[in-house]
Amino acid sequence: MITLALAGKPNCGKSTFFRAATLAHAEIANYPFTTIDANFGVAYMRTACPCRGLDLHCDNCLDGVRFVPVNLIDVAGLVPEAHKGKGLGNQFLDNLRQADAILHIVDASGATDSEGNPVDIGSHNPLEDIEFLGFEMTMWIYGILDKHWAKVQRQAQSKTYSLYHGVSDVLTGLGISPEEVRDAELSAGIELSHAGEQELIRFCKEILKISKPMVPVANKADQASRQLVDRLVAVGAIPASAAGELALRNAAAANLVRYVPGDPAFSVVNEAALSSPQKAGLAKISEYMDKFKGTGVQQAINHTVQHLLDMIVVYPVEDEHKFSDSKGRVLPDAFLMKRGSTPRDLAYQVHTDIGERFLYAVDARTKMRIKDTYELREGDIVRIVSAAK
Repeated sequence: MITLALAGKPNCGKSTFFRAATLAHAEIANYPFTTIDANFGVAYMRTACPCRGLDLHCDNCLDGVRFVPVNLIDVAGLVPEAHKGKGLGNQFLDNLRQADAILHIVDASGATDSEGNPVDIGSHNPLEDIEFLGFEMTMWIYGILDKHWAKVQRQAQSKTYSLYHGVSDVLTGLGISPEEVRDAELSAGIELSHAGEQELIRFCKEILKISKPMVPVANKADQASRQLVDRLVAVGAIPASAAGELALRNAAAANLVRYVPGDPAFSVVNEAALSSPQKAGLAKISEYMDKFKGTGVQQAINHTVQHLLDMIVVYPVEDEHKFSDSKGRVLPDAFLMKRGSTPRDLAYQVHTDIGERFLYAVDARTKMRIKDTYELREGDIVRIVSAAK
């Protein structure tokens, strides 16, 4: 299962976003470093379940909406010079090692300064926060590389030593391959064997893009001016109201509203049970959702998984005629796969033994055998055929 991390300065709404996305407990308060230890939970990517198009009854979706689980981490807030150990920097950066991608939660309202202290709305420029996270993480990677750089350079004098493999070994915690080291070298426009400090920092900036792709989330957009939100959107941010999403999920759990995460709107189920403050709060959330076609929380998760990580959803089955497993459960599993994956890749994802004994695959829709080189597509339903033990 892929892992996403919520990063950002303290008091930007990360823990509220985490609770909204997972409905797990996370302490929320209006002061820096509310989150000391990382919170771990499960969020979901939303997609259309194929059952509707096949006229099947599926017990694994909600009215044709399928939710595929992803790990979510809410880490301690980041402050300037975190790469030097300031604040909870070292702990924060270490927690990010296991993340496949990062949702950078930004206080779009400008109501917190660079260290997360409350200030008047609009008095801080949230665009500065977007640049700051990238810088801190780049310098963190540079610090790791610089610590070993002299040794790597000495070893590179040997004709049998690969500089690319050496750097890859130093950055093993980031999952960087020698080929990606070479790609980052080319993107940075440097020659690693003769790189100085500034060249290495440019190189680490490219490594960051490869190993920890990030998308900024303009949280608290419901409190920000539309002009400021538009400026954030212009640099790739996704507007969001984590507080609005959390309120809706809690209201839906209490059967006060009908809302499926990611819907562009909600409907009130029991207006008589709502207090005046609740009605006013829901009215504000509705107004926000009309402007942005949703709260943005589910949209941010989907964007990260589908576009940043380039993942698709594929459904393995054991019976291509009934679209089920051996127990008759229709479309029992949904797997996130990297775009370009093959049926053999899916077999390994299901189980290592099945991958090793893979023979061929069948397209459940056409009942036709699939070539080994076939690239899986979004919504494919596949039967994996493997050799008996």
